[in-house]
Amino acid sequence: MKKFQPFQWLNKQWAIRRYAVFLVGLFAVIGLMFTAVFVAMQFGLLNVKGSRTARNLSLGVVPSTAITSTCQPVGKTTPTKCDWNKTEEWAVVNAALIKDAPVLTQVSDQTGIPARLIAATVAPEQLRYFTANRESFKKYFEPLKILSSLTKFSLGVSGIKQDTATQIENYANDPTSPFYPGPTIAPLLAYPAGANHDTELYNRLTDEHNHYYSYLYTAIFIKEIEAQWSKSGFDVSARPDVVVTLFNIGFGNSHPNANPQVAGSTITLGGNDYVFGELGVLFYQSNELTKYF
Repeated sequence: MKKFQPFQWLNKQWAIRRYAVFLVGLFAVIGLMFTAVFVAMQFGLLNVKGSRTARNLSLGVVPSTAITSTCQPVGKTTPTKCDWNKTEEWAVVNAALIKDAPVLTQVSDQTGIPARLIAATVAPEQLRYFTANRESFKKYFEPLKILSSLTKFSLGVSGIKQDTATQIENYANDPTSPFYPGPTIAPLLAYPAGANHDTELYNRLTDEHNHYYSYLYTAIFIKEIEAQWSKSGFDVSARPDVVVTLFNIGFGNSHPNANPQVAGSTITLGGNDYVFGELGVLFYQSNELTKYF
């Protein structure tokens, strides 16, 4: 018969208690951390700094002086930083826009919107997608030098939402709307008799082989914004800061005024932070692709 050993039994009980106290303490610490993070979020204590534009600009146009640094390492422990037009993402967008130059020119001729302004609106959308989807960019878009055709919520190479595209069509057909772009635009958007509107619109914007409609809806959006601002006494036909920003933030945020603000989504590119409207202006004012549009 095995002899009873009281001290061994007591040691086991003590070990179990120690483990139990450790686990309770661990869960208490985790709970405290989650509570602290929640409180900090409620009071904005974890907000990160804004983009370069948000910090340095208040109202007005993005400065026309472009950044001139090159893509060289700035130190052994410091990540390489590149200007927007020295990045691998821009190299792909650049090559793809060259391929689409004839279509951009066609849309420009039909709508009266400069091809360069259309491209300045599309470029930030593509750069944003490429920086946020690195794996897809490396495997597919970089080798083929093509633009991404978004197909979830934002559609086509310019990332237009289907609801926004429908608004564009409605304004083009409504002479009473402040966004009405004139009588020459609606025929460009007409559908074949008997076509299912939603299906046809989706197919228009997601055609990966022909970006005509993506550029057309983008150009007409610009034309409608210009019409609204013109009716309020402000000519923004030469203001890419206004046009590109509003393309990003939508019709509902278009409020004509004498001192518009450069804004939009923050895009981290080449280690630098830009806002959507700023990237469009930097391209528009640069020497990039001037041979084509």
